[in-house]
Parts: sequence; structure tokens; C-alpha cells
Amino acid sequence: MNDRELKSRFLQEYGSGEGIRMFFAPGRVNLIGEHTDYNGGYVFPAALTLGTWALVRPREDGLYRFRSTNFERKAECHIGKVEYREEDDWANYPKGVLKEWLRFSDLAAHLKGADILYHGNILNGAGLSSSASIEMVTALALMKLAGADIPMLELVKLAQRAENRFIGVNCGIMDPFAVGMGRKDHAMMLKCESLEYRYVPVHIDGYKLVITNTNKRRGLANSKYNERRRECEEGLRYIQQRLPHVHRLGDLTPGEWESVKDEMPDQVIRRRVDHVVSETKRVLLAAESLQQHDLQAFGQWMKQSHESLRDQYQVTGVELDTLFEEARRIPGCIGTRMTGAGFGGCHISLVKEEAVKRFQKEVADRYTRKTGLIPTFHICDIGDGTREMTGEVEA
Repeated sequence: MNDRELKSRFLQEYGSGEGIRMFFAPGRVNLIGEHTDYNGGYVFPAALTLGTWALVRPREDGLYRFRSTNFERKAECHIGKVEYREEDDWANYPKGVLKEWLRFSDLAAHLKGADILYHGNILNGAGLSSSASIEMVTALALMKLAGADIPMLELVKLAQRAENRFIGVNCGIMDPFAVGMGRKDHAMMLKCESLEYRYVPVHIDGYKLVITNTNKRRGLANSKYNERRRECEEGLRYIQQRLPHVHRLGDLTPGEWESVKDEMPDQVIRRRVDHVVSETKRVLLAAESLQQHDLQAFGQWMKQSHESLRDQYQVTGVELDTLFEEARRIPGCIGTRMTGAGFGGCHISLVKEEAVKRFQKEVADRYTRKTGLIPTFHICDIGDGTREMTGEVEA
């Protein structure tokens, strides 16, 4: 849907009027560094050119109306009563952001209402941060309409608070950070706890990032996520008895881990810690490989990441493992791995440009034959973070 079509849809929903502005927030993919964020290790996300657009027109009556081209549900609320309502479904995400903005006493007086139409081309529930994309595009739009100028990093923190407090999901900082702070043709090596980060160029001329959705419902992801967090906490307590200076598993060096791992009596906990330590190291090596323009090495780190997530952390499952095995068989695919929490969701692969069509056909055929599911593919580029697209959408 282009700008003109979106403008037309907005006018159908809300009627004629001037002053429509357009904002965009991307989705994100984590190139490597899975289940390291809550353990204090590094992650390596990048913003995508897929994302969420928001057309916004100010009101003066304190009413906020939310519509989407992707969902039938319509919702609205007044600034005097912003409440979570289960029936509002997706609209609770922008409502949560509005609620956070209203906590700013010096800004609240400038929040006078708006009509907002969202349009996204991110698959919901695929692990590409559709919720963070909605939150960040709303955060920027409301700030701009209020005439404020707040650093992007503060918007990132606001979006995280909205999801934590209003939605009730204990998400980390990585998703809104990548969505807000993304830079074209760069990934971000980020330590989520300290927000220490640096941009790393991603030059993949001749190759494409291919995201493959398993199209499997991620029913186990939440329960297993909580289970893995508990296991990592148990592993950290054991290590701190021997290495009291270690505050997070992500700070544990490979040498330190080797010095104590054989003493750990629980083999399951040992495997979990092993993944965190090795995955944190892989992020550093993967970033170094990209800086040296060594895509073959980067691809190998991707494969090793998946193998560790499968064997040590055990969060893949039949569908993601099938994609891994079938993707790595295709000539021209030099790197592939699951991305996200696991047990469904997406795979990311680095594929030679001329091999992409073969990759899609053969992976889809074999995956469907083995799982009964039909995958979907997205050829992605790395883009910039959350931003206003134009001053005003033209008719």
C-alpha cells in the first residue's frame, strides 16, 4: 500500500481534513546472540525495511482513535481514561504508550487527541517485533504532535515501560532499542543491561537476508522462556559460589567457565550456561567477521549458534531444526539459524542473491513434506530506525 492509498484509507476511516503526518517504525531481526540478553551478554540485532506506518492527524477534544489496515478491531479512548481492555487486542499497545506519555506532567497538557491509522507488513507473532514497532511509531508520533523533542533512547525506554506496565509483558530492551535506534546497513552490538552499544557495518553485497517463517504457533515459547531463565539463574548461583566476582552469566569468560564447568553436578544447567558463554563469544566473533568483510566466517557463526540453541539450550523444535537442515543444504546459503525465543517463529539465512529463488522453492518443498506446514519467506534489507517519513502526507 503506497502513500496515496494509505491517505485514501485514512480519509475513509476518519473523514476529510488537513494536517495528516506519516511516521514509520521498522521491525527487527536478531542476527546472532539468542537468549543472551537477560543473562547480561551481547545481542546483535538490526532494523529491517519491513515495519509499521502510522498516519496521524491531531484532534483537540482529548480523544484518541485507533484503526489498522491489518486488524478489524477499532478502538478509542479519552486522555482522562486510558485503560487496558482485553477486547481492544492490538490497540492496547498504542494505548500503553499514550498512558506512559501522560505520566509526563509537562507534556500531558499538549496531548489533545489524534486519529491514527496503522499499516504494517510485519507478520504478527513471527518474532520480528511487530509490537515494539507499533509502540515506537506511536511514541514518536505522539511526541511530535505534542511539539516535544526527546532523544530516541528515551522513547525506547518509554516503549519498554509501556509493554511492561500496561500490557503486562516482561519484555527486555532489545526490541524497542533495535526498532528505534536502527541504522541502514548496520547491526548493533548491544549489552542490554548497560545499554552499551556500537554500530557494526553489514556489507553483504551479492547476498540477501532471507527470513523464513515456520508458520508454527509458538505455544511453548513463553513457558520454556521462563524455564530457561530459572535454569540460568540457578547456574549463576552455582558459579558465584566459586567465582563471586561474576554478576551475570554474560560476564563469565570462556576460561573461567572451563575452570568450573566440570564441577557442576546438574548436566542440564551445565548445558544452559555453556550456551550463554559460547553465544556471547560468537556475537563478538561474528561482529569481527563482518568488520573484516568475511561473510563465510559470519555464516559459520550463525550455524554454530543454531546448533548450540538446539543442543545446549534446547529451544528449537522440529520445525526450526527442519528449516536449519534444509536451508544449509542449499548451495549459496552460507549461514542460517533460528532467531527469536524459539519453538516456532522465524529463521534467518544469508543466501547468495542468485540462489534465493532456488532456496525458497527447495526449502519450502522439503519443509512442507516433512512438517505439513507451509513456510513464508521475506527478502529483507537492513534499514533505518523509527522516523517521520514526511512533514505531511500529500493528497
